[in-house]
Amino acid sequence: MSAPLLLTFNPGSSSVKIGLYEVAKETPTRIGLGTIDFRSKPLLLHLDEGGTITVVALKSAITDDLHEVLDETLNWFAAHFSLNDLVAVGHRVVHGGDRFAGPAAITDETLAAISELVPLAPLHQPQSIRLIRAIQHLRPHLVQVASFDTAFHRTQTDLVRRFALPRQLFDAGVKRYGFHGLSYQFIIAALAKQFPKRAYGKVIAAHLGSGASLCALDGGKSRDSSMGFSTLDGIPMATRCGTLDAGVVLYLLQQQGHSAEEVEEILYKQSGLLGISGISADSRELQASRRLEAREALALFAFRIAGEASRLASTLGGMDCLVFTAGIGEHQPEVRRAVCARLAWLGVELDREANAGNALVISNGASRVTVLVLPTDEEQIIANEAVSVLHHQEVTT
Repeated sequence: MSAPLLLTFNPGSSSVKIGLYEVAKETPTRIGLGTIDFRSKPLLLHLDEGGTITVVALKSAITDDLHEVLDETLNWFAAHFSLNDLVAVGHRVVHGGDRFAGPAAITDETLAAISELVPLAPLHQPQSIRLIRAIQHLRPHLVQVASFDTAFHRTQTDLVRRFALPRQLFDAGVKRYGFHGLSYQFIIAALAKQFPKRAYGKVIAAHLGSGASLCALDGGKSRDSSMGFSTLDGIPMATRCGTLDAGVVLYLLQQQGHSAEEVEEILYKQSGLLGISGISADSRELQASRRLEAREALALFAFRIAGEASRLASTLGGMDCLVFTAGIGEHQPEVRRAVCARLAWLGVELDREANAGNALVISNGASRVTVLVLPTDEEQIIANEAVSVLHHQEVTT
């Protein structure tokens, strides 16, 4: 008898990762991973089946409901795996607001609550909603579960979550939420297995990818983070600005006459590494460039990361461990070196060879702070949470 299967969807602003898991054991085991970049022409599905990569040119057009693209994608998965054994689908949903403190089965009520949060995550939330509705249309019998990036940060105190704004705005939901929670949840679990003495100490994790943030952890719980009310906040990212004086937004609206939609486009899609350099949003391309603008973009990136790590160390009252993760954090030694050079005053010292080789431990023996490079796996957390909700439903029915 074949094992039950589970799909996971991890959408970005312009792409989606699709994981396929066996759920015969207590912890789901990934057996396939697909990635679709909606910016590519033709539309390509990269399918990884146990290390064997297949690149498929999809024929479907991208529509608002994604029905055709998703149907064709599932058919390609079905050619390699028995999708008749699918029992559930897990979704990463960026924003859960104050409504969701953990994973939730997707019902009409749940989906309505997720939709209400679109203004707080306009790049990511609509993607999740489209995927959820597409699965409802294509496979209406499947249980669907939402895993929320904000839920992990619900352990932060109101002092940390407040802005210095009128109190009624906080009560209305204008507060710091924090993001990349699924990544940090995976990292703290990995730390607990590999470095148990460090896992429950004062840890700062840096999730550095196209979207980027830092999180302060103590006792394995989120205590502070660089991202706040929206995914614009914190350090500069590929195309997002990071922390910005609110007066700049007022200036763009009132003095330069930009519309709200134009300002949104500037802050989300024209800023960050792309905006500073005028060359590329990809830090690898900037590393390869000799142009001054590229050097400046990378220097500002490292400067802001180190500054945010220092602020988070203040929240924790110190730092025992610094973790780099996600695409840039895991694979770009020069970014890590530049960040750590600015954190030397906190006792951070790198082993040059270990850092150059993307080793697990990249600090040297004299460093007062253990510096690690840990791969993250948001899809695994989505799968784990989907199974936990599925099992809970089975127990209570």
